[in-house]
Amino acid sequence: MDRTDPEAAIAAAAKRCSNWGRWGADDVLGTLNFLDDAKRRDGAALVRRGVSFPLAQRFDADGPQKGWRRRTNPVHTMLDTGLDAERGTQGFPHGIGGADDVVFMPLQASTQWDGLGHIFDHGVAWNGRRAGDVVTSEGDRVTGIETTAGRIAGRGVLLDVGRALGTGGELPDGFAITTAHLEETMAAHGETAHVGRGDVLLVRTGRLTRARREGWGDYAGGPAPGLSFTTADWLHGTEIAAIATDTWGFEVRPNEFDDAFQPLHQVAIPHIGLFLGEMWDLDALAADCAEDGRYEFWLTADPLPVTGAVGAPVAPIAVK
Repeated sequence: MDRTDPEAAIAAAAKRCSNWGRWGADDVLGTLNFLDDAKRRDGAALVRRGVSFPLAQRFDADGPQKGWRRRTNPVHTMLDTGLDAERGTQGFPHGIGGADDVVFMPLQASTQWDGLGHIFDHGVAWNGRRAGDVVTSEGDRVTGIETTAGRIAGRGVLLDVGRALGTGGELPDGFAITTAHLEETMAAHGETAHVGRGDVLLVRTGRLTRARREGWGDYAGGPAPGLSFTTADWLHGTEIAAIATDTWGFEVRPNEFDDAFQPLHQVAIPHIGLFLGEMWDLDALAADCAEDGRYEFWLTADPLPVTGAVGAPVAPIAVK
C-alpha cells in the first residue's frame, strides 16, 4: 500500500469490493441482504443462559462529543415535571399528573449505526446513485435509516482484539487491525468466533475502556485503534451483514495514508454497502465471553427509525 496515494488505493479497493447491482438497481439494504430469516433462526438458537448485555453508552450531557462538525452531547429538557403535578398546573382532571421530556441531539452523538447515505465516493452513493439524488435538504430519500427497520437481528460475533493482542485488554492508538490480526483473534477465541455470511461482527479494541478510565479526551475524533484499510477485501469477502466497534471512527486513526480522512469508510459504505456501528460498549459482553469461552450470541440492534436519517442511535442487546 502506497501511503502517498490514497486516491489510487481507494479506487482499486472500490473496484475489487463493489457490490453495486448485486441485489438489483433499486436495492437500499446493501449487506443487510445477507441477514435473512435462516440467519435469524440460527442466532436465536444461541440463547442458552438468557443473560443479556446492553451494548449502548448512555445518552447524556457527559458524553464524548466536543463540537466537531457541530456534534454535541444530548441535551435533555423536561416539559412537565412532578412540581407541575403537585401544583396542579397541568390542567388534568381528577388529580392525575405526569412528566414529559424532550431530547435534542445529533443522531450520531453516541452509540449508533452509519446508514448507507452517510458517506459518498466522489459524489456517488451506495449502488452507484448520485449523492445529490439520495440525500437532499429533506434527508436521505432513498436509503434512509428507516429502511432497515426490523432487520438487524441475528447472530452476533465478538472479536476481542484488545484482549487477544493488546496489553491489559487494550490496543494503543494508531494500532491498525489487519486481516491477520482478525484471524489470529478468531483462532484464539475458538470455533464460536468464526465469522461468516450474515453475521453482525463486533470488534473490541479497548479504546472505550481507556476513555472511561482517563476521561473522554479526543475519544470522539482523535487517535484510536481500528480496522486497517487493508481489511476492505476481508470485509467484502466474509459477507458479514454489519460491523461495529467501541471506537468513534471504526477504522484506525490516524489513517494509514499521509493525507486521508476515513478512507475505509469511503469503500465500505458506498461500494460494499456495509453498515458500520460506532461507539458501542462491548466491555461487559467481552468479559463474559472470556469467562465462558463463547463468542457468539443473539444480537438485536435496530436503529431508531428516523425517516430520512443517514445514521441513528441504537440500543443493542446481546443475549447468551
